[in-house]
Amino acid sequence: MKLTLALKLLFGMALTLWAVSASAQSPQAFATGGAGTCLTCHGVDPKVTPILKTPHAVKGDPHSPFGQNGCETCHGPGGDHAAMKATGPTVVFKGPHISPVAERNAQCLSCHQSGLRMNWQGSQHQRNDLACNDCHTIHVSKDPILVKLTQPEKCFTCHAEQRADSYKFSHHPIREGLVVCADCHNPHGSAGPKLLKEFTVNETCYNCHAEKRGPLLWEHQPVRENCLTCHTPHGSTQARLLIQRPPYLCQDCHANGTHQTIPLAGQTLAGQIAANVRLMARGCVNCHSQVHGSNSPNGAFFTR
Repeated sequence: MKLTLALKLLFGMALTLWAVSASAQSPQAFATGGAGTCLTCHGVDPKVTPILKTPHAVKGDPHSPFGQNGCETCHGPGGDHAAMKATGPTVVFKGPHISPVAERNAQCLSCHQSGLRMNWQGSQHQRNDLACNDCHTIHVSKDPILVKLTQPEKCFTCHAEQRADSYKFSHHPIREGLVVCADCHNPHGSAGPKLLKEFTVNETCYNCHAEKRGPLLWEHQPVRENCLTCHTPHGSTQARLLIQRPPYLCQDCHANGTHQTIPLAGQTLAGQIAANVRLMARGCVNCHSQVHGSNSPNGAFFTR
């Protein structure tokens, strides 16, 4: 009799412990009123309400967060938070109780995994623990990083060297709002170097500079190999984004010989030479103007 009673007591305790454990592990419930419950408190916050003017808040679209579980589609179930049983929603994107980067990114990637984001896993930004909301601002009618005039400032927050280059005499018109970082780079990951949109530097440059692509009858090999042999992409103190001015740039490959220099008048000693008139002003390109290649039958030396 005593053994049976002891067994019943042990069984009852086991059931109680299982129930407590199951309750602790059970997921938090969604708020009963959906987005309306959230907006009861957060509807007066100017940092929250602008989301109602974005594609995220289209209730008639099942792919939109508001077409699913409203605010909780991104922030996770908030039943306990709405009932004042928790300090915040399941996923917090900013503030003192911010969620880990992996959790925040998982919420975004649950919808935005394909397309330009398909190479996010393993990319430089992902490996450096960059969160989606470090660059993107969701609760605004226009995300600044998707606007040409404001996107560079977001990128320059981390890329200070490129920011300095954009102020140089010769630069891509980034500050003018005509070109943005995303025209060349895919920040979400790429199969090419330096997060470039294409597989190579040249293929990326050809998206805008198609006239340099060829095929050409006479090709300048350094040009075909890599545009960065002569140019720097973000800014330069030399014209046309050159890494240095001619003729010094050309002489990195073409040894300085009699073609580039002439003896001083009345002097024959080695080293006493003066610049050839053909190198004045634009240097070598005074004559070799088709440095990117030529289609002329007489263009073997890129003069026409």
